[in-house]
Amino acid sequence: MLGGCVLAAACQTPSALFPIGPSPATNSGMDHNRIDQRYMAAAIRLARRNEGLTGTNPSVACVLVRDDGEGWYVVASAITAPGGRPHAEPIALAEAGSLAKGATAYVTLEPCAHHGRTPPCAQTLIDAGIARVVTAVVDPDERVNEKGHAMLRAEGIHVTAGCMAKEAAEGLAAYLIQKAKNRAQVTLKLAVSADGFIGIEGKGQVAITGPVARAQSHLMRARHHAILVGAATVIEDDPELTCRLPGLQGRSPIRIVLDPNGRVQPGAAAIRTAGQGRTIIVLGEAVPQAHRLALQAAGCTIMPCEMEKGRVALPELLEDMAAAGIHSVLVEGGAKTAAAFLQEGLVDQVMLFNGAGKIGGTGKPVTSPVGERQLAAFEKRETLTLGEDTLTRYTAR
Repeated sequence: MLGGCVLAAACQTPSALFPIGPSPATNSGMDHNRIDQRYMAAAIRLARRNEGLTGTNPSVACVLVRDDGEGWYVVASAITAPGGRPHAEPIALAEAGSLAKGATAYVTLEPCAHHGRTPPCAQTLIDAGIARVVTAVVDPDERVNEKGHAMLRAEGIHVTAGCMAKEAAEGLAAYLIQKAKNRAQVTLKLAVSADGFIGIEGKGQVAITGPVARAQSHLMRARHHAILVGAATVIEDDPELTCRLPGLQGRSPIRIVLDPNGRVQPGAAAIRTAGQGRTIIVLGEAVPQAHRLALQAAGCTIMPCEMEKGRVALPELLEDMAAAGIHSVLVEGGAKTAAAFLQEGLVDQVMLFNGAGKIGGTGKPVTSPVGERQLAAFEKRETLTLGEDTLTRYTAR
């Protein structure tokens, strides 16, 4: 499932994605495993709608299905609410009302088993009379980690775990990586021309892909907590680093600029517009206090960084981001920033746009930092055609 390719569904309500009412023709002849896969696949697609919007909680979907003798049908569906609360299960149960009793719940992540601001979702499912629960991924949180499944089974509810786990884990990657590695997930996005270049030195932003590919790029931004670039990109390209898709402007990610030497000036577009969206500048200790104050006056947040051999210590930075609630980072920096993340082995996913045109022959072209040698550490998952361009997704092996 290519992150960001479901553009048409991004603004639909959950109920618009599923037919409500019996539909025996579409379920006729399907065995139980195929039915489970069908509805779990629907839940996985639905969960992607709120990626990047649920704070430190993952975007989880719950689809409630029942068969009253005329075929399986969806009675309710929900996603984790923006901000992370409430969870998907209580929203779906409230929508279903009395129809939840005896239904099957398809949930992309194991229902929580601990008391927080709200009761455990596992208990909520029990209280609603759910007969069966199908889950995709076990929640690695030590407060859950099979405890939700155990609560359900203890009440006589049949539990099927691991349905389409690999597919669901892709949408939950930021949450799972944060739990397993205590750092933010990193997606590296690059656009490469047909002759292998990502830009021309001193020319600012150079168009490599067409409008369809650029729209997908902006949708990627909307699905991440933060977008990160190096100081050179801000100085040379002066980007705003926002999501400019109609209807999704409010989902622009946090902007993070790596500027250990304090080169970025308050007049840069990303700094001038800091009041419109959170902007973090990563500065080294040697940056003068006057420069820090000027950036703060413009509305920026200063994040101090550790240095290693004259460069930002990226592993520690990603840990700091995770601690600050930033669990997914889209790296759109230039060649040096991309190469630094790759060399540290910190890239979890590569989104590689290949443009149809060539940009060499004028000025000094910048060679792509991602070639066959770098991609050997990744598994090619899928390729999408976007007008004259292509987008290929790779995940770390």
